[in-house]
Amino acid sequence: MRALTNLQIRAAGFVIIIGVVVGAFGAVRSGSILVAIGTAILALAQLSKVSGRRRIIECYFPLAIACVLFALALALPKGL
Repeated sequence: MRALTNLQIRAAGFVIIIGVVVGAFGAVRSGSILVAIGTAILALAQLSKVSGRRRIIECYFPLAIACVLFALALALPKGL
């Protein structure tokens, strides 16, 4: 996997910030999906940085949290 550039990492951070703002103003499902996508991008960037070392927790734990957040966002009831 190829490493992400600074522009892509900043874009992921921007997506996370937009997700938090959208979630704060009432669209919780959309906001949490945006946060999950941004977090997954950052976790994949970390995965490419430490691919030679055995630091599995640093790589897979944030990715697992992003996947669970995405699944939770899809499972939210329509009223939220």
